[in-house]
Amino acid sequence: MEEIELFLDDAKDTMEKALKHLAIELTKIRAGKANAGMLDGIQVEYYGMLSPLHTVASVNTPDARTISIKPFEKKMIGEVEKAIRNSNLGLNPNNDGEQIRLNIPPLTEERRRDLVKKVKQEVETAKINVRNIRKDTNDDIRKLVKDGVSEDAVKMGEERVQKLTDAFIARIDETFVAKEKDILLV
Repeated sequence: MEEIELFLDDAKDTMEKALKHLAIELTKIRAGKANAGMLDGIQVEYYGMLSPLHTVASVNTPDARTISIKPFEKKMIGEVEKAIRNSNLGLNPNNDGEQIRLNIPPLTEERRRDLVKKVKQEVETAKINVRNIRKDTNDDIRKLVKDGVSEDAVKMGEERVQKLTDAFIARIDETFVAKEKDILLV
């Protein structure tokens, strides 16, 4: 039984990571409002090495439609601007020599629907990851029969894995509903 508990704890931790990964991916999908998290994936060339944007500049959202980026070193402004242009976020940086401003345009209805489709893809990927974790954990639990663990204990372990999976799928669905509402809200 102790082995089953270890497998369940491991499965829960891994499912938790899948949920966190989904949350990170969803912050990259903008909902028409300025959000510093939109820039999390951007890497800036800093003295020959790629560094995350937040390590070379401060990022703020002064209002719902603007992101302000102020490099810690003035000479980095060109590199930051270039990294934003190359990031395929579809944002046009305005450089005033001191800082960069990104104006977040309001989303069209068609663009909102496209973003919801993108969110659905990320959500489906997260669900597939959780189901794969379930499959791997069940496989590990079934192998315990060879080590002398009773079939009843294995069956109970599999039922607990299924309950855990159902709980995480429900949390993923809640995340989807919240993000969809955020995107569709005008």
